[in-house]
Amino acid sequence: MQHKNNKILVVGGGSWATANIKMLTDNTTEKEIFWWMRNAQAVEHVHKFGHNPNYLSSVEIKVPAANVSTDLKALIKQADVILLNVPAAFIKEALVDITIEDFAGKKIVSAIKGIVPDENLIIGEFFNKKYEISFDDFAVISGPCHAEEVALEKLSYLTIASGDPELAAEFAGMLNTRYIKTIVSDDIYGTEYAAVLKNIYAMASGICHGVGYGDNFQAVLISNAIRELMRFVDAVHPITRDIKESAYLGDLLVTAYSQFSRNRTFGNMIGKGYTVRSAQLEMNMIAEGYYAVNCLHEVNKQYNVDMPIVDAVYNILYQKRSPAFEMRQLADKLN
Repeated sequence: MQHKNNKILVVGGGSWATANIKMLTDNTTEKEIFWWMRNAQAVEHVHKFGHNPNYLSSVEIKVPAANVSTDLKALIKQADVILLNVPAAFIKEALVDITIEDFAGKKIVSAIKGIVPDENLIIGEFFNKKYEISFDDFAVISGPCHAEEVALEKLSYLTIASGDPELAAEFAGMLNTRYIKTIVSDDIYGTEYAAVLKNIYAMASGICHGVGYGDNFQAVLISNAIRELMRFVDAVHPITRDIKESAYLGDLLVTAYSQFSRNRTFGNMIGKGYTVRSAQLEMNMIAEGYYAVNCLHEVNKQYNVDMPIVDAVYNILYQKRSPAFEMRQLADKLN
């Protein structure tokens, strides 16, 4: 990523997209920011008032009104770097009119924590296969980092992983601020899958809480979860990695324990007896883990990794098994 690539398009209108806009504009590196939002009323609100009406509405949007639009194709044409913040379940729908030619010569950065349904591919693989984006032109952002704490400017850390260390370092440099520290990595597969899995484990954590388990059990659940995560990423992409690093263990901990974790909240509602649909309607936010557990269940048919926690969550959400029964069964498998 040469230094001339300083025109960055943020794709998505949610809380994490808004947090990314804040980081990029608070960072002093010279760049031009563009923002695509699907919702025309939200775009109009940003033009008039300089705030996202629906998510993190306290964040001041310092992007020129002319650069905020619902016309994705036109915005991609102007940008060098495309930063994706659309939930994985809706990425194909968002890019329905976008072609390989539109993405030619662009750098793609994913802040998406999910797997593309039907394809059962992580975002890097999806862009590589569908849009012919090289892994050297692709980067992924992972936590541990909640958008709500970025809005409050609480000190947070991000890991940027890419096949090209220079791309990772340069994009990391565009996100550094007084309250954001960045770490670079070359482990695209591990960081992407870890980001997917931690959402599933956070749902398991929420389900346990919902059916009445306490902190002691949560600790055992999450210590088993990091081992399960390690078994899976080592099977999918066997390289030397330290699973105790922030991008893996740190991201899992914050998602499993934080009050801001939508996946934990979603799991808690399921544990308390909500249906999937009623939980989704009440939250008005996407819990990526719901879609991810189905995709991961399919992907693991290829690898056959022992994943009792993922299996339990899959059984509850997709096989309509009793949360209390599944968690009792799971408890006997943990150590």
